[in-house]
Amino acid sequence: MLTLFVLTSSLADIDGRQGYDDAIAILLAVQCPNINLPGISTVHGNAPAECTVVNAARCLLAFGAPSHLRVYPGASKPLLRPAKHASRIHGPDGLGGIEGLPTVNDPAVLAFIAKDEDGRRIHAIDGMTAAIQKVKANGEKVSVVSCGPMTNIGLFVALRPELLDVVDQIVFMGGGVGAGNRSPVAEYNIHCDPQAAQIVLDAPVPVAMVPINVTHTAIADRKVLWNLLRPELPVGSPNDALPKAKTPLRHTLTTLIQSFAESYKVAFGFEDGPPIHDALAIAYVSNPGLFTSTRYRVDVEMEGKSTTGETVVDMCDDHHASSNTWGVGGKNCIVTQTVQVDKFFDMFLDCVDRCDVASPSSY
Repeated sequence: MLTLFVLTSSLADIDGRQGYDDAIAILLAVQCPNINLPGISTVHGNAPAECTVVNAARCLLAFGAPSHLRVYPGASKPLLRPAKHASRIHGPDGLGGIEGLPTVNDPAVLAFIAKDEDGRRIHAIDGMTAAIQKVKANGEKVSVVSCGPMTNIGLFVALRPELLDVVDQIVFMGGGVGAGNRSPVAEYNIHCDPQAAQIVLDAPVPVAMVPINVTHTAIADRKVLWNLLRPELPVGSPNDALPKAKTPLRHTLTTLIQSFAESYKVAFGFEDGPPIHDALAIAYVSNPGLFTSTRYRVDVEMEGKSTTGETVVDMCDDHHASSNTWGVGGKNCIVTQTVQVDKFFDMFLDCVDRCDVASPSSY
């Protein structure tokens, strides 16, 4: 059983920034049978930090999460830069256009947000510290997954170095190899807080990167939608209307993907469907064999006029980095290069099957 602490942003980037793909990442983190999820932290990103906290809690309730799970609100802005949001893609609240999620003021939703005995919200750093200390006491290790800007994780690395020996790996969805979606060379999550990303890459623990070069191949196309809506029916021809959803959960997930699809089509020209970015980071932890990857030295550009936030992958080994160490001076990052897309979507649909059983019928 793999222990996972997820960080998020607009939804709940596990550590997440919350958005459509964050929601699917949460679903996988909750429902993958070989993952033990002790908590989720949220961070600034696709939507303001207050939205990401509540959105993560909404997803936990909708996706049948155990009642003991908690969401820990984290950083509301990057370490040094002003906060940026992605309302053009994810709507003003991070989950625009999705039907069927619990309401933001539902008491069952608010119960998932971590509070101390005085009713004050417990910060992400304190929540991560407590969860990882518990893992350490059990003689186990934890994987930390980032689906958003890495502000929380960067702070944890800086403030809790004594707990890094418990961290088996840090996996982040973000960056690109010669590609960007916030600028010509910078991916959104890294561009939001490049300083935090560099702190994480300099940490003396294994780090794995799932860049947009890989996530842009995992397209939720018409076949995926059909199998999501009615898995028992053969996929119809391109002219056939999509079938009615088998369950309310499947309807909610379909509206999530379709809203994301329209935004991505307008913003980036994706015609066949949207990429499912963040869930691939969860898939990597659950089954790294789905991916091909190579270990490189990776650094973040922080000063370039046109390149701030670029992940610079030293594919030619110009730095002669050591393969014996992680972090400073080492080949510090496993960079994924391909994913078995069909098997990834099989994992996703299997988790939806599990979620259908666990999800409450009404909110």
